[in-house]
Amino acid sequence: MRSGLDSRLRDVSGRIEETKGNTLVASLRKVYGEDFLRDWRSDAKLSTVRSETDMSLTELVRQHQRGKK
Repeated sequence: MRSGLDSRLRDVSGRIEETKGNTLVASLRKVYGEDFLRDWRSDAKLSTVRSETDMSLTELVRQHQRGKK
């Protein structure tokens, strides 16, 4: 595995490793900022957020970044 420009892990082919559904919102806040998913508890799992919002992590990050501008 090697790190990409955005610090996400990539395998030898360059594909970004998928984030596991059991990743906690608290861990995502370390990467995307303390106000990421501010309406969610820090112990909520990414799989729960994705199923209840019907959004991928990429979509959640984009929405978060648009809100900051």
